[in-house]
Amino acid sequence: MKKQLIECVPNISEGRDLQKIHTIANVVKTIDGVKLLDVDPGKATNRTVITFVGEPENVIEAAFLLIKKASELIDMSKQTGEHPRFGATDVCPFIPLSNITMEETVAYAHKLGERVGKELEISGYFYENAASAENRRNLANVRAGEYEGLREKLADKNWIPDFGPSSYNSKTALNGVTAISARDFLIAYNINLNTTSTRRANAIAFDIREAGRIKREGNPITGKKVLDTNGNPVRIPGKLKAVKGIGWYIEEYGIAQISYNLTNISITSMHRAFDETVKAATKRGLRVTGSELVGLVPLQAMLDAADFFLKKQQRSLGVSEDEKIKIAIKSLGLDDLKPFNPNERVIEYVMNADTESRLIDLTAEELANETASESMAPGGGSISAYVGALGVSLGTMVANLSAHKPGWDDQWKYYSKWAEKGQMYKNELLYLVDEDTRAFNKIIAAFRLPKNTDQEMLERKSAIEEATKEATRVPFRVMQTAHKSMEVMLEMAENGLQNSLSDAGVGALCARTAVIGAYYNVRINAKDIKDKAFADKILKDAKSVYDKTIKLEQKMMDIIDSKI
Repeated sequence: MKKQLIECVPNISEGRDLQKIHTIANVVKTIDGVKLLDVDPGKATNRTVITFVGEPENVIEAAFLLIKKASELIDMSKQTGEHPRFGATDVCPFIPLSNITMEETVAYAHKLGERVGKELEISGYFYENAASAENRRNLANVRAGEYEGLREKLADKNWIPDFGPSSYNSKTALNGVTAISARDFLIAYNINLNTTSTRRANAIAFDIREAGRIKREGNPITGKKVLDTNGNPVRIPGKLKAVKGIGWYIEEYGIAQISYNLTNISITSMHRAFDETVKAATKRGLRVTGSELVGLVPLQAMLDAADFFLKKQQRSLGVSEDEKIKIAIKSLGLDDLKPFNPNERVIEYVMNADTESRLIDLTAEELANETASESMAPGGGSISAYVGALGVSLGTMVANLSAHKPGWDDQWKYYSKWAEKGQMYKNELLYLVDEDTRAFNKIIAAFRLPKNTDQEMLERKSAIEEATKEATRVPFRVMQTAHKSMEVMLEMAENGLQNSLSDAGVGALCARTAVIGAYYNVRINAKDIKDKAFADKILKDAKSVYDKTIKLEQKMMDIIDSKI
């Protein structure tokens, strides 16, 4: 069964005392199987966003300990800050990440709330997908009145807490209350303005956020509210769905910001919120100077932002991931207020930071030295994959150069498509560099299994057979991918920048070498496979790929000979 993963993003009402913040955050590290991804304090908001990930039961335990520690260290009667808040642990949302449904995540949120209420005697509410009633889904409704209004709120029969004591008491006076939820992935995203006016920032927030602004007669600010037939204020909706937003002044930076919560980035992306804010600010005589991420962001959100701005520039989308990350950071101005390190802010990069070392992370010299060492891996399969990656990288380079050639601007989409294909093949081949070595290591591990009993001998034999099959499948994938990648080089030789014709040719030769080298590995591994039907089929399929590659190589040579 695949491992279930959820993310927890508690917001605590302390952003200035770093000792307190890290004491609270570090309790998460005491739970095995939970990884603390980020601690992001804000002085002006006096609030810290903490992010951690793990399997559900472990995350629930970590969240409970964090709420407990926050209740011991934060006195809400003395807390002030720009951000709305009503508790020491103000909110504690759970987000399903992998192999878990929203319904299951809701059950875990309820489990935590019940425990917080009973064991810590802290009151609170469930909101968003975990809400116990429709009027409690929206956090703004739940938190209305903030900490200062809790005595009155808890006295209202419509706002009896979902967990914990039902009336205001000394514990409430000290810790406030906590809101717990299960929700979709949310990006907390602030956009910086060249103004100190909170009112101007709010005006733009009202233009953009889904809730918009209240409709008024005459003056849009001081005019009388327009009411519907039920006596409720009529609202003028904002431009973007799944967006919440307010304006505030950040004394730390001396600017006004618009603070957005992008509650569903598949509906409204980070880059669209930024772009529409730029338009709204310009209409109001203001300028967006950059933006700020609070917490972590999914890799895809950054890549989508880069693609958005590359399209605006009519530039090829087939550039490397590293280049796209740089483009996203600069286009969104994420480094406007302070440095933005993607290795610390992109979820996937943070989660992969402690994983096993990879061959493709070595420098070219280090990889050559590792290959030349007395170790049997990396061997011919890994090097074939790497040569193939270099080959299609050359083809991709020609596509990107062609997309950027003066006078060819009307063809940038065509070349961008081929560059994107090249990147896809390159990424697959780079993955196979390490996958081939991993497959070889599985064979070694299988041979080292014990063989003291008949059962152990049987299990060892089966493990060796399966590992050998896998060690044959991987170089066959190298063959297939390198063969397919030749289409990029052929297309660029025919229609790409002719000054780079030789580069496309070298790329094709590298792809051909990758196919032949991987073919040798298929053949040498297949001879040890006992399942003859499997071995015969993969050898037949591999020979077919080999033959087609040789024909494509000749086609490329004919093109080059005819043009040089």
